[in-house]
Amino acid sequence: MIVIATALIGAITGGLTARRRKGNRLDIAQYAAGYAIAFALVGLVVTVLIDRAAV
Repeated sequence: MIVIATALIGAITGGLTARRRKGNRLDIAQYAAGYAIAFALVGLVVTVLIDRAAV
């Protein structure tokens, strides 16, 4: 659940960043995908750390 939430937050952040830099639709899509992957990776690490700490 954390991974999905962080991926969505990353996609929104990336899209807004590209729009602020006056990118076209493909730029916005690329930034959204890149940020979503990066944030999802961070969310995955957080999820693993929480799971390992609970045991």
